[in-house]
Amino acid sequence: MRKGLFPLLIIVAALLIIARLFYLQIIDEDYKLQAENNAIKIKYDFPERGYIFDRNGELMVSNQPSYDIMVVPREMKDLDTLAFCNALNISNEFFNSQIQKAVNYSPWLPSPFLTQLNKKEFATFQEQMRRFKGFYIQKRYLRDYQTQHGANVFGDIAQVNQFEIDRNPYYKSGDLKGKNGVELAYEEILKGVKGIKRIQVDKLNRELGSYKDGMYDTLAVRGKDITLTIDMVLQEYGESLMINKRGGIVALDPKTGEILALVNAPNYDPAILVGRERSKNFTKLHRDSVSNPLMDRSLQGQYVPGSTFKIITALVGLQEGVVDEHTGFSCNHGFSYGGGKRMKCHDVGHFALHDAMRSSCNTYFANVYRRTIDKYKTGKEGMDVWSNHVKSFGLGNYLGYDLPSGQKGHIPNGDYYDRVYKNGRWGGTTTISNSIGQGEILTTPIQLATMMCAIANRGYYYTPHIIKAIEGEQIDKKFVTKHQTTIESKHFEPVIEGLHAVYTGGTASRLQIPGIDICGKTGTAENFIKIKGKRTQLTDHSIFLAFAPKEDPKIVIAVFVENGYWGARYAGPIASLMIEKYLKKGETSRKDLENIMYTETLEHEYDKPYSGKPFLINQNYRMTKAEYDRLKKQPKKDTEKEIIE
Repeated sequence: MRKGLFPLLIIVAALLIIARLFYLQIIDEDYKLQAENNAIKIKYDFPERGYIFDRNGELMVSNQPSYDIMVVPREMKDLDTLAFCNALNISNEFFNSQIQKAVNYSPWLPSPFLTQLNKKEFATFQEQMRRFKGFYIQKRYLRDYQTQHGANVFGDIAQVNQFEIDRNPYYKSGDLKGKNGVELAYEEILKGVKGIKRIQVDKLNRELGSYKDGMYDTLAVRGKDITLTIDMVLQEYGESLMINKRGGIVALDPKTGEILALVNAPNYDPAILVGRERSKNFTKLHRDSVSNPLMDRSLQGQYVPGSTFKIITALVGLQEGVVDEHTGFSCNHGFSYGGGKRMKCHDVGHFALHDAMRSSCNTYFANVYRRTIDKYKTGKEGMDVWSNHVKSFGLGNYLGYDLPSGQKGHIPNGDYYDRVYKNGRWGGTTTISNSIGQGEILTTPIQLATMMCAIANRGYYYTPHIIKAIEGEQIDKKFVTKHQTTIESKHFEPVIEGLHAVYTGGTASRLQIPGIDICGKTGTAENFIKIKGKRTQLTDHSIFLAFAPKEDPKIVIAVFVENGYWGARYAGPIASLMIEKYLKKGETSRKDLENIMYTETLEHEYDKPYSGKPFLINQNYRMTKAEYDRLKKQPKKDTEKEIIE
């Protein structure tokens, strides 16, 4: 038995080898193709990318033909370099650098030499191309924008880099790929599939015709069209209102989580990142570190929420039972706490929830917050309870939306303050700045809009998303899944009544829109940095959150205007105007507000660090550009804040 085992193993192994060789040489055509690769030239047929439509079916992004000059270095023979450079109006230095790049990639494979020629350039070169061995024309498609707006939404497409080629073998040198925004998020849907043509060549590399009559050729498959949730009319309107300002706007449908508008300011025409000028224009945008147009502030801007956060302070206090809607606190221009410290307030009187929300009384919300934290045995326990409530509104996380950029923000918990205050001696008054949206809280505009959706819906929200439909496919199920907050629905009604009072007689009373019941909240976020160890105040940020109509909300909006003074100064009017624009299908009755937003600029505020003009009211200190740039890089530290709404 043992004697026969070894010969048997040899026979089995031999049979396996023979079977494998038979498969590779007779059955597997892919192997045959690889073996004959030296006699086959592969040409790719690039598909059109899918079109992009807005929620109303309006075409926003289509395609236009473009032509690349490709080179196969080993096929270059007897090239008249001077004539070639003259034909394309390029320098000899550029020629040499491009050829070297191609050789480094592969002497045998095609590489892009000069990309994105227009029709005229293509026609001129095509007439002479037969003179230049090793070069050929490759037709591709570039984006053709039907709007000058929404650059931050669409993103752009550009050539793949070596890392992307190594990561995904589908891409070859010179291929185009979505880089940001929707183009990146839905690259697999939009890009389609390249067609492949195999051409038989002889030993002199002359084309003999299609390999095996095209048996192994494939046709290009066009990318799928997608429909976005964006209302392009609202998007364009928002961008026009933000001219000469910096900040972000997010408008959502609270019933679905669909993104109606995603405005970044400053913005740019998406068409400038198409064609031969793309690299130069992208570099210019990238190097603009002052206005930073490539950072989508609506998704990536992290700011303290200011008084808009008082909504959450009230809801958590009601849920924890430390107050009810009738509980009141006396205010005399401020709230005094430990060690003689004082939080300023503009109010005088006795305030319960409704009036405190209407007038944005700091004292009321400071008391509610302190009671919430101090309800528990330790500050850590109280802070953890508070933090969990806050995070249930979508704050302090990435939300899971379908765009590639974003920031987490920051909602502190007990562990955070245990690290800050190592002696463990801290509580509600130590962290009192959180009560009015200052302190260590950081949020993004899209998080604040999501938070407001939960309020408009009386306790739940949907994950915000920008995809509405994909040709022949279903959208991700997570976008139709409810997220419930930890606050019982009964607590929302008195808060919403207070938000309605903000418009009818409170801090936003001058922003009313005829025929629309709007609920909103102003926010003025103080903006501090340290200069030579001293706390220095920059111009405040203007924030506004709103939803409408009150009883059947159809739109939620969050507006953030950097250095916009106070909530009702810039952010509030923009929110009201956009709400009316959407609900009244393009109509605007408040031309007075509209004209102010169109004509007034904040460029003088953004210029202050560079012009030498001071940020401070007392004007005792003027920052230089170098100092301002250095201070911007410093990490933020906890300091007690003062605020007047």
